[in-house]
Amino acid sequence: MFFAVVAKFIPEPTLTPTADVKSKKRNNDEGGKDMLKKHRRQVLFSGIITAIGISLHNFPEGMAVFLGSMKGPRVGVNLALAIALHNIPEGVAVALPVYFATQSKWQAFKLATLSGFAEPLGVVIVAYLFPTSLSPEILEGLLGSVGGVMAFLTLHEMLPLAFDYAGQKQAVKAVFLGMAFMSASLYFLEVSLPEEMSL
Repeated sequence: MFFAVVAKFIPEPTLTPTADVKSKKRNNDEGGKDMLKKHRRQVLFSGIITAIGISLHNFPEGMAVFLGSMKGPRVGVNLALAIALHNIPEGVAVALPVYFATQSKWQAFKLATLSGFAEPLGVVIVAYLFPTSLSPEILEGLLGSVGGVMAFLTLHEMLPLAFDYAGQKQAVKAVFLGMAFMSASLYFLEVSLPEEMSL
């Protein structure tokens, strides 16, 4: 709910055309270019919203890796690997809309990288503010909240774009494939962690 309110303050243009049908026929090329420009702007704002949401999502993940590392190197490495794996599609989810909208690889790389910097920032903050330990309840509350942010992002931003570009059937197949992959990775992570750190 919090991120839905945040997203309201980010202006997102609509694709409603302003010209009537006759003027469209006369200026078919210009109308097409105008629609493409509006569409690219909409996709760019979708990428920006996704980048902000993933930044909020990454922040407590860095804290979790730090606290896991304090339990032991094996726990820290396992957590870092699991989080690194799912950070790859998160970076792609930010970079692709930005690249489509701007046609600039540098802009896409820059925004995806900036959204990823929230994770080491979480490490730095928890290391300096909570050098001994952070309350598990606080960390669990943060992780639950960012889970809600990702659910909102998926339903509000990513799925509509996937429906537009890949079609509903392909998008739904990809969602279930991703869910299966994440479930499997969580299972293997739980098996590899010591009992006291089990998920």
